[in-house]
Amino acid sequence: MDGLMMNVPLSVPALIGHADRCHGDTEIVSRSIEGPIHRYTYLDAHQRIRRLARALLRRGVDRGDRVGTLAWNGYRHFELYYAVAGIGAVVHTINPRLFHDQLVYIVNHADDRLVFFDICFAALVDKLAPQCPGVAAWVAMTDAAHLPEARLPTLLCYEDLVGAEDDDYEWPDLDETSACGLCYTSGTTGNPKGVLYSHRSTVLHALAIALPDVANLGAKSVVLPIVPMFHVNAWGLPYTAPLVGAKLVFPGAALDGKSLYALFEDEGVTHSAGVPTVWLGMIDYMKTNGLAFSTFRETIIGGSACPPAMMRTLREDFGVVVKHGWGMTETSPVATAGAQKGKHALLPDAARMAILEKQGRPLFGVEMKIVDAEGRELPRDGKTPGNVMVRGPWVASGYFGGEGGDVLAPGGWFPTGDVGTIDADHYLQITDRSKDVIKSGGEWISSIALENIAFSHPEVAEAAVIGLPHPKWDERPLLVAVRKAGSTLDRDALLAHFEGRTARWWVPDDVIFVDELPHTATGKLSKRSLRERFRHYRWPASDPAVTA
Repeated sequence: MDGLMMNVPLSVPALIGHADRCHGDTEIVSRSIEGPIHRYTYLDAHQRIRRLARALLRRGVDRGDRVGTLAWNGYRHFELYYAVAGIGAVVHTINPRLFHDQLVYIVNHADDRLVFFDICFAALVDKLAPQCPGVAAWVAMTDAAHLPEARLPTLLCYEDLVGAEDDDYEWPDLDETSACGLCYTSGTTGNPKGVLYSHRSTVLHALAIALPDVANLGAKSVVLPIVPMFHVNAWGLPYTAPLVGAKLVFPGAALDGKSLYALFEDEGVTHSAGVPTVWLGMIDYMKTNGLAFSTFRETIIGGSACPPAMMRTLREDFGVVVKHGWGMTETSPVATAGAQKGKHALLPDAARMAILEKQGRPLFGVEMKIVDAEGRELPRDGKTPGNVMVRGPWVASGYFGGEGGDVLAPGGWFPTGDVGTIDADHYLQITDRSKDVIKSGGEWISSIALENIAFSHPEVAEAAVIGLPHPKWDERPLLVAVRKAGSTLDRDALLAHFEGRTARWWVPDDVIFVDELPHTATGKLSKRSLRERFRHYRWPASDPAVTA
């Protein structure tokens, strides 16, 4: 027997329609690429989004067509999210930080019909266009007064397109399982692979991350997504904010500590999200200038593990609640969030912090388990590490174009490539990427755990640990660290910091200080680059490693 409920499809344009009707006077604020602060409301945005939808249709964009974006977080990018998906096409956010060859591959593999770009990427587009013949037109996201001098025969102006249309457009009925977004991940072997999101998966993900134990958003919230809109859709926040009616603040291209802090204070930001490297710059700027937050209270940190020392600094020095989040492009991306349960309130502070330092519990809808190399499920004891597997309504079942073939394990589980533990309350703790875990003397060493210890030293600005071949132990950990300004910290002093904080045989065998660490296009530490840089490294003549 079927229930007597309406079968209303979940769709992306329904989110902006709801925001218009119920939160029409709530602001969307952007630091524009041209310079000035831009302000308008959800009502204004929805009008322009409908105009943009008509412009896309006039340019021949059809259902299922891909429309690329090379843009920072701003109101025009927000409009594209909804206008493209709203007509049944697919918005393809492209990471401009990728290498040129990767960008060419991604645009061509996606078969983008149009590509919209911020004017700061005009030179990049000039180089890309000749190698992307399938793109019918490149659209500069600006007005006529700021149109760049580009060598593009098919250059169009965003504001001219929008200004030529009216807003009397009705959103079509869309199948909720049809595609609405496309993001490519470079976290796989070979060429980047496309993850194709549906309207249903996107709306369900947006609902889930609004929950109190996740992003904790509502109509009184003021949200500034530091994580770029080209990085897994800014972790879903451009969809969740309209869903709950939160004020949105977009930072544009200025992600330095000074610029971000000014925007946080000027706009009364209460919630945010970003990778650890961005918070390093913010913390350093605020400490140097003796600053404090007046409204900012809560953030999700993900992309890579948040060092416990950073979490403590944000909580104790600045009054900010940090929730660990974990996920990947293939999980839309948020799959877990780190919030405590009621019973944890009675625990000592150190025990409660240990819980928060984990990556958190799965969101409703996401199932998770850990398995050994043969696929056998391992116990949820918080100690036994295994390969992390997930499944759920916003988890990828395959890659765009069939790349990589059948990616799912038996039972429909997606293998994440992460290694971690799960405890009795289902809290996940990532101990490493499977390719980064260090295998020494037949035992595993967590590079993340060692990095957290190194980062807790007051004179360390950033740290990475990689496993390098060792003639006796198979692999041993090498610590690569960046000193804080003015520090004279040396190798022996830093290694001494590990004493009593981890097993002796886990302590890195050597330390190399560098001026800066390499990062990926999404702000994560690039251990692949470090392994390549130090591939000819030779261990010290003495062997300090101790067996387990």
